[in-house]
Amino acid sequence: MSKYIGSKEFYKYALRLTIPIMVQNAISNFVGLLDNLMIGRLGTNALSGVSIANQLLFVYYLLIFGAVAGVGIFTAQYYGMKDEDGVRETFRFKLVLNTVLTLLAVILFLILGKYLIGAFLHGEGLKSDADETLSIGISYLFIMLLGILPHPVTMAYSSTLRETGETAAPMKASLAAVLVNLVGNFILIYGYLGFPALGARGAAIATVISRFVELMILVVYTGRHAAVHTFIRGAFASLRIPGDMALKYFVKSLPLMCNETLWASGMAVMNQCYSLKSLNAVAALNIESTLFNLLGVAFLAMGEGVGIIIGHTLGSGEIYKAKEDSVKLIAFTVFCGLIFGAVQVGISPFFPNLYNTASEVKLMASRLIVVFGCLMPVMAYAHASYFIIRAGGRAGITFLFDSCFVWVVSVPTAFILSHFTQLSVIPLVAIVQSLELPKAVIGGIMVHSGIWARQIVGK
Repeated sequence: MSKYIGSKEFYKYALRLTIPIMVQNAISNFVGLLDNLMIGRLGTNALSGVSIANQLLFVYYLLIFGAVAGVGIFTAQYYGMKDEDGVRETFRFKLVLNTVLTLLAVILFLILGKYLIGAFLHGEGLKSDADETLSIGISYLFIMLLGILPHPVTMAYSSTLRETGETAAPMKASLAAVLVNLVGNFILIYGYLGFPALGARGAAIATVISRFVELMILVVYTGRHAAVHTFIRGAFASLRIPGDMALKYFVKSLPLMCNETLWASGMAVMNQCYSLKSLNAVAALNIESTLFNLLGVAFLAMGEGVGIIIGHTLGSGEIYKAKEDSVKLIAFTVFCGLIFGAVQVGISPFFPNLYNTASEVKLMASRLIVVFGCLMPVMAYAHASYFIIRAGGRAGITFLFDSCFVWVVSVPTAFILSHFTQLSVIPLVAIVQSLELPKAVIGGIMVHSGIWARQIVGK
């Protein structure tokens, strides 16, 4: 058992890095829950419209996440070997790459947003409900496009701070942002303090304001603590990056950008397949995912923490130690998934009752919550494996393990079962999500092989 259990100091170090990420994600997801409840009071159509728009934006967010994660492999290892110039260079590259990707995403959503949202509205239900859902989704999406403009810079700051061991500052910035978002939702959705009741549009406006608040806090904090976060010194003197290094970063980022984008788009396609069975599936899956994201913060944050810890260890050249730590970190991540998965199953009969929606939506959501709760430990194992493999710069392998699996196995399964069988939503989702089991087995084999354990930055 000692192979799977670390020392007290080991867990202190791991928790020091991951608890701020857990808190940040927990706060964000809790406010997301409150957002959903507020929007849910407007009716099922509003809940579904906002949910679909957020699924599309989720693809963009993971695209940027993949971009910074690819470069972040270098950042963590540069920090491990105390190369300040290397960390600064990766920060600059993130700024440039994120900004270009964001502008392309805004153009794409402006042109195709209506058609992408409409693709989710072909299941059983009234045409009037589908039309209202489409209208709400479009207005919400277009306002939210303003909110993604600060996102490329925010992600460059927050990811670099995390990869250099500073996880508390991004947590505090996120906390301030979600509080602004929560207050803004309360005022703008329902029209308090003399403001008009804007419904779903009010929720979007509140989110946009909170995004700019988060960026401002990160910029001010990093600038005031330049003695500690030395990468910010001279970071904006020039955005020029040596061509050979820019190519190296981009080559490493590209598979992760493709991976995160394809994975997120795969999730969207699978949800679209589920929606073909019933329009209620969109709202029910939104309720389920809100709870899953809230209770899954432990294993999700551990996954990110695993990547940082292993990256620092690899960067210092301690390959054998990285392999040893990976086993202990996976075990702890799965333990988190097991505990919170059990909690999710336990509250499944009660949680959907918080929403003001149809009884059939609540029943469907309750059963979906059980499905995902039972699979949470398996997802935790696969999640930790992904971050460990990625920490060693094996971007191509993570691409095959993650998004290729989704598009080669999960998406075709969802498509075939939704189009050519009479399965209802619950067994359909259960079968598709159970494919996480073979994915976890593949991840375990890859981690155990040790092919990921390498230092990718030179002395």
